[in-house]
Formats: sequence, structure tokens, C-alpha cells
Amino acid sequence: MRIGELSARTGVSERSLRYYEKQLLLASERTPGGHRDYPERAVDRVVLIQQLYAAGLHSKKIAELLPCMRDTDGGPSDIATPRLLAELTAERDRIDRMMADLARSKEVLDEVIETASEVSAVRG
Repeated sequence: MRIGELSARTGVSERSLRYYEKQLLLASERTPGGHRDYPERAVDRVVLIQQLYAAGLHSKKIAELLPCMRDTDGGPSDIATPRLLAELTAERDRIDRMMADLARSKEVLDEVIETASEVSAVRG
């Protein structure tokens, strides 16, 4: 499939898809006319890349991680190293801390909103 179709099917801009290729996250063949031609499995790959970005990983870490996620037969890959596992665990722990911080911020905002609503009701 051409880059425009991959973009439409994944909701990812053509510019981002080109960036993914430049970062070695995604690969395409070239047609005789020089156009990118992606295999069907590129859709799942792009979705996975988007999920990893959403999890807070940067492109260098994603490039390191992608080959470790699944072998071509769908089974677990044995490429993952103890160092990569430790880095991913640390990243997950960082995300957990961020989520806890956000939950505390939300609690403070909820208290402020509740107090402001009570004051407004008394004045209103």
C-alpha cells in the first residue's frame, strides 16, 4: 500500500510515517517509480509505534524495543536483554509516578472546585 493509504488507515500523518522510516521504526519497499510501498502488516506496526509513543517512550527506545516484542511466528522474542528489561521497568515506574502525581493534582482540584461551589451556592 502507498503512504497515503497507510496514513488514512492509521490516522498517522505521512510526515510522521516518513519520520518513522528515518528512525528505522518502519520499513517500506520502493516501486519502480520510487514511491513507498508498505506491506499490510505495516498498519499493525504503526498502531504499535503509536501506542509506545503514547506510553512515553522515545523513538530510540522504540527502535530498540520493537525487535524484542514478537518473533515473526507471533511467539515471544528472545532478543530482549536484561538491560532492556531494566530500562523498560524503570520507564514503567516513571509512568506510575506520573500517574500518581496527576491523581494528587486532580484531588486538589476536586477540593478547590467543591469549596468554590459551596461558596458560590451560599452567595448565590
